[in-house]
Amino acid sequence: MIQLNNYELLQKGSYISGQWCSVSDAFFDVIDPATGATIGTLPSATKALVQSAVDSAYSSLSSWRSKPVVEREHLLRAWYDLIVANKEDLARIITYEQGKPLAESRAEIDYGLAYIQWFSEQAKRLNGILLPTKNLAQRAEVIYEPVGVVAAITPWNFPFAMLARKAAPALACGCTVIAKPAESTPLTAIAISELARQAAIPAGVFNLVVSSEPQMVGEVFTGDERVKKISFTGSTDVGRWLYQNSAHSIKRLSLELGGNAPFIVFDDANLGLAVEGAMFAKFRNTGQTCIAANRFLVHEGIHDAFCQKLVERITSLKMGKGYDPSVDLGPMHSRHEREKVQSLVENALGGGALQISIKTPAEKNLGEGFFYPPKLIQNVSPEMAIFQREIFGPVVAVTKFSTEKQAVDLANKTPAGLAAYFYSENATRCARVIPQLEFGMIGVNDTRISNEMAPFGGVKASGVGREGSESGIMEYVEAKYLCHGLTL
Repeated sequence: MIQLNNYELLQKGSYISGQWCSVSDAFFDVIDPATGATIGTLPSATKALVQSAVDSAYSSLSSWRSKPVVEREHLLRAWYDLIVANKEDLARIITYEQGKPLAESRAEIDYGLAYIQWFSEQAKRLNGILLPTKNLAQRAEVIYEPVGVVAAITPWNFPFAMLARKAAPALACGCTVIAKPAESTPLTAIAISELARQAAIPAGVFNLVVSSEPQMVGEVFTGDERVKKISFTGSTDVGRWLYQNSAHSIKRLSLELGGNAPFIVFDDANLGLAVEGAMFAKFRNTGQTCIAANRFLVHEGIHDAFCQKLVERITSLKMGKGYDPSVDLGPMHSRHEREKVQSLVENALGGGALQISIKTPAEKNLGEGFFYPPKLIQNVSPEMAIFQREIFGPVVAVTKFSTEKQAVDLANKTPAGLAAYFYSENATRCARVIPQLEFGMIGVNDTRISNEMAPFGGVKASGVGREGSESGIMEYVEAKYLCHGLTL
């Protein structure tokens, strides 16, 4: 049992039409990655229950969209305040079901809260547009209306922030929402759904389905024409499936898919800054972030010095259970994720890569958790799977380069296009490299690139759409053009 101050956060089942629904023929376990132990057993939503969630969201749409925007803002603010009041409990829930250290769980809550605050205010700024016309007998304008029922499908690596980033703009502009969290991290979504209930967000406006059958849920969402928009964060393969299955009803989609971020260190970089940036971009959430640095491209002239400094910093990371406040690096999220990373490392070493020995302090008696120690692999070639695929783990894979063109070509040598990072103190080089990198987000001498005021998203196989900034709320509205004939 997770030790909390507010046990009302640990409801059972799905939240539909303002009620908790726990009846089911099937149940599934939620596992603590740090111990391998079961921390909760939940009823899996049936197809009929998922369909009732769509019914609920659709029937509540008209009244919600017609509420004055300031009323929606006040309800979102009440939700925000309750999340703040329960922050420590929510952080513990995230750590127990996801695995990240408590400090990172608290930071995730702050990050997600910023989106709720931003979009509750941004909805008031959805100003229409008065257009010029060709004659005085016409007045033309554009107004923005909510797209309708939104299905928000979220991943396991940021169970609070990703839901907040999707639900906040949708609710703020007048859409109703059905949330589907990852089956391995449903407890956080349950907790914030209970807080939405306590905040008096009207029944049916925010719904939650928890299920161990994601494909079935996806089939309901893509097959129901009343669901006008799907927002998904996850793998590229699932994103393609959602795209294909939504084609018949021409749904709006936002897809934030896989990444394979290059981290380029030029020979004129500030190595101290580059190493610190690498530590954040690689080891936050044990490397399990979509914008994690994946391929380290280091100029041959400073390769050895950079690797040495990075190894020195990595050795200071303490690995252990996330609820120990002294821990920097938690477990991998699942046994499957750990095995996938180990397979990529073994493949690289078998192909001629070299593993550098790193000794990091670790908590005693790690037991049956899904822990994987940090690694640095050199001599990685572009043909290796560890270069071509998203690692999603605490492994630094280093490839040397000799020229600027070679670095850019290596960076772009991937179907993914989410985030990229590079370090250089040469302003001319920075200006030259930025337009050549085929990525939606670029960190120049910095890796802390994500916040509520910035448009988060990628190009190529990393998806479509943006979350955050003014762009984020436009993903949930339709533009309606009006042309008025005037009597002169």
